[in-house]
Amino acid sequence: MMELKDTTAMMTSPDYKERFRAEYYQLKIRYEKLTAMLDNWDHLDFEPSCQKDLLMNQADVMYNYMKILENRAQIENVAL
Repeated sequence: MMELKDTTAMMTSPDYKERFRAEYYQLKIRYEKLTAMLDNWDHLDFEPSCQKDLLMNQADVMYNYMKILENRAQIENVAL
């Protein structure tokens, strides 16, 4: 599985498609981590500062953003 550190070089690439992929992968990694935390909410070994509803809203927005990037990738011929 890709980690955020694996996208560092992509973010500084002169190729916009590489930067686009990095943006998408970073978002996807963060989204998956957030949704995993939400799925395990009752079994976390810490107490989150934010309310669950706020984090659920964030996850929804992140999901929608991912879908927008996926649509753009199709239009711009960027392989994800």
